Amino acid sequence: MLGFNLKAQRAPEPRAVTDGVVMRMDDVYEIDPAKMQTIKQQDMPVWDTERIIDSRWEHLEWMHAHFADVVLSGEELQAD
Repeated sequence: MLGFNLKAQRAPEPRAVTDGVVMRMDDVYEIDPAKMQTIKQQDMPVWDTERIIDSRWEHLEWMHAHFADVVLSGEELQAD
């Protein structure tokens, strides 16, 4: 039987990037959960995090296609 297994979808343990910022997945920065006192961080399955990341990239591509005359990368800006 196939089913949803939350343990298989747990994000890796956070690794510190700077004071107050952690990273669980490459290029996904989060506020350190220890600093979230008023509203506690909820557990999110990895597939949901990946869905949100993909949606953000799709939205950015759409914005570029509809509103940008030119899209520059950070490397291109530093070369000037």
